[in-house]
Amino acid sequence: MNKKAGTAKYKVVIVTLIKIIVAVIMFSPIIWIISGGFKTLTEFTTSTDIIPKKPTLENYIYVFKYSNFFKYFRNTVLLMLGTGVGTLISSSLVAYPLARMDFPGKNMFFALIIATMMVPGIALIVPQYIMFGKFGWLDSLLPMIVPAFFAHPYNVFLFRQFFRSIPKELDEAAIMDGCSHMGVFFRVLAPLSKPTYATIAILSSVFWWNELTQPVFYINGDKWRTLTIALMTSFMYIKGNTFVINWPTIMAASTLMIIPPMLLYFFGSSYLVEGIKTSGLKG
Repeated sequence: MNKKAGTAKYKVVIVTLIKIIVAVIMFSPIIWIISGGFKTLTEFTTSTDIIPKKPTLENYIYVFKYSNFFKYFRNTVLLMLGTGVGTLISSSLVAYPLARMDFPGKNMFFALIIATMMVPGIALIVPQYIMFGKFGWLDSLLPMIVPAFFAHPYNVFLFRQFFRSIPKELDEAAIMDGCSHMGVFFRVLAPLSKPTYATIAILSSVFWWNELTQPVFYINGDKWRTLTIALMTSFMYIKGNTFVINWPTIMAASTLMIIPPMLLYFFGSSYLVEGIKTSGLKG
């Protein structure tokens, strides 16, 4: 028994050490970004030390004072909220009849929805750009927010799987009490689906918070510029005949940009795990 207990403790120590090493490796880029935000441009380009020799807040002062950071932050939050609300409403409404109602071609319709996931989003961006240009939506958030109201196949899948795990007797009882199908959805299924709503809200928010391709493609001016575009364009300047990239300022802005997704995951991790787990209970 003592040998077995000693072996078990030895395994726990080894596993813990491996976890610590992996955690350090995973967090090292974040640590490097945070450290870079406190360095001068000269130190950043000449030193690889993690701890700055002469820490400075000038980079953060520049970000807040001269880079329109709060405007870009507002635009990114609006994009995140608009797309999040759109995909939650549309994806759950599309998933409801696929999970709870019987009609001809239901399985084929669901298969077609899932099949659209095999089409790369980048393959659609040029025709969408032409279409949105004719609508007069370019240089705004509309080309990204409006499509979110037409359901995302992966989110439809998650909602459908969760709805299928809820006993149908609840639907029947609600219908006997006089509820319509929409009443069943809003009064029975939606309140029970909070973990799935939270999961999709978190995944959608983090995706659009970090998204660069579509904002760069659709937004040309400064009015609706998002944080990802700002990181790429707002901290570069020409000094004499030299093109300078102010990396420490980019690191400072990146550090600020990391905080909201980390807080979102920190406070929503339990919902995220529960939503993913419960959405796969029934095939």
